[in-house]
Amino acid sequence: MSVSRRRKAPSGETAPRAPWLSEAVAALAEALRFERPADAVLSRFFRERPHLGQRDRGEIAERVYAVLRHRRSLETWAGRTNPRALLLAWLVRGEGWSLARLEPWLEKGERAWLAERKAAAPVLSRAERLDAPDWLIERLDAAYGPPETEALLAASNRPAPLDLRVNSWRTTREAVLARLQADGIDCAPTPFSPLGIRVQGKPALHAHPFFQDGMFEVQDEGSQLVTLLVAPRRGQTVVDFCAGAGGKTLQLAAALRNTGQVYAFDISAGRLAKLKPRLVRSGLTNVQPMVLAHENDERLDRLAGKADRVLVDAPCSGLGTLRRNPDLKWRQHSALVEELVAKQRAILQAAARLVRPGGHLVYVTCSLLPEENEAVLETFLERETRFSLLDPWPLLFKSGVPEQIPRWEMPTADALVDRFSPTVLRLAPHVHGTDGFFAAVLARNASP
Repeated sequence: MSVSRRRKAPSGETAPRAPWLSEAVAALAEALRFERPADAVLSRFFRERPHLGQRDRGEIAERVYAVLRHRRSLETWAGRTNPRALLLAWLVRGEGWSLARLEPWLEKGERAWLAERKAAAPVLSRAERLDAPDWLIERLDAAYGPPETEALLAASNRPAPLDLRVNSWRTTREAVLARLQADGIDCAPTPFSPLGIRVQGKPALHAHPFFQDGMFEVQDEGSQLVTLLVAPRRGQTVVDFCAGAGGKTLQLAAALRNTGQVYAFDISAGRLAKLKPRLVRSGLTNVQPMVLAHENDERLDRLAGKADRVLVDAPCSGLGTLRRNPDLKWRQHSALVEELVAKQRAILQAAARLVRPGGHLVYVTCSLLPEENEAVLETFLERETRFSLLDPWPLLFKSGVPEQIPRWEMPTADALVDRFSPTVLRLAPHVHGTDGFFAAVLARNASP
């Protein structure tokens, strides 16, 4: 039966509207190929279907991401792996839809199949219950212990909140809060970042005048916190070595009060191009974007030993961002992590030569794996005796982060994680309500 035909729903229930249900199956089929990031898949999918309204797009995206988060348990519960079966399984198992509610849109045999699966109630293994690949669970267990792994993955399987960062060069958090609330948007200050606002629901913020005038940007609170560790002073030279689309770059430029110079480097022209319209909106003029050929681009020589602050937000597995990028856990694998570690070491080494004597180097990833974090840091410190670790917490407190912010202290950890725990910053969704981040602040010796 075509889902484009609408039937009357049973009394007291609302049948799903045909457009999003049929289109969601098509969108999910594209995402489950894992050829591109899910957000890129959906962006292209919606561009090709301009007839879909905002509500339909929201319904589709919400369900696609839900299935990606819970793919492993849904496949076991459904006993099938095709996109339509997984979507129907989510509606029944994840959202509690009754078969009567789904009846208008079920095809031949699907009601009997769903009824049988509901009655069977398959018992899930630990990995199926955690909705994660075996290799990831094994690595997290080894680093943090099974209880912490379970809490971490449970939080990672919940959607992320919508966080904003106020452009401190143009306005204040209080002014943005007052305007958003006056416009009927439910929001409040983020608990830890002095620049952050947490918004409830999914309002159309890109159409808001304050967004168009550069008063705020969308940025996870965890990203704001690790950027605060750079702590630049007015007039300084700052390098954002892996700038990407420039969220952290803009925060650093605003912290400098539009003085000094922020160099935004990246090897991807496409990613860096996204910074330009954001920069125009922000009103900041102290940012110089530059596309590099590689991490040892000859043009970097003129900055060698001259930068006051260097931020390395290294390319990584991104496993700390599973709340908003759930497809990553199915697209990543152990071999790819090893490739990323080699890149991280090379990038950190290249960025270090830009730091002046007495300057700071901040190494950041949005990964949860010690291989990409503590192990990279250990190798760097063994090679670069001119650098030493700084305690990150005083830098956060000085920037306005409340001292009540919890520290992620694992009940069990491997020796490497345990050794670095006092001198690095770890953020996690089950502890801080942010994306998962790792950050370390390294000071170069004052003597050349």
